[in-house]
Amino acid sequence: MAFASEDIHCYRLMEAWRDNDRIDFDFFDAHDLYISRDTSAPETIKRNLRERMKNAKQIVLLGSAAGRRKGGDGRSFLAHEIKVAIEFDLPIVVANLNQKRTIERLLIPQPLVDEDYYTLSVSFQPAIIKFALDKYVPVYKSSGNRGPHYYEPHIYTSLGL
Repeated sequence: MAFASEDIHCYRLMEAWRDNDRIDFDFFDAHDLYISRDTSAPETIKRNLRERMKNAKQIVLLGSAAGRRKGGDGRSFLAHEIKVAIEFDLPIVVANLNQKRTIERLLIPQPLVDEDYYTLSVSFQPAIIKFALDKYVPVYKSSGNRGPHYYEPHIYTSLGL
């Protein structure tokens, strides 16, 4: 999971989805490893973020204006996560917090746009995020795709969305 601090409420909602027995949604959060305290030095936090991300297989990025701004500012922890994700060539599912089902370039951090990085944009709903993690992530490295992508409407329809 990667998100701007302003979007923590959406991360908490995703935790609730995961913990709800009636919602088929699960994720392992690498942030649970190498815990940093708020009083840790920024260098320590960034080092721990890198260690966490070594264990990651994919990233769900909460797509928002704050996430775009912080992910591209070159200073924030989110910017560091984006930089490391690019370095480690991790698949990134952008969950648009505005609920749009298309590519929302104003929600994608600029370093991903500048790199023409292969991302997949989906709406912020558990079924489509799970579908993306199940279908996009396994073919990410072998696809040869570049730039942002999204699912056509029939995929949402097939999921009952």
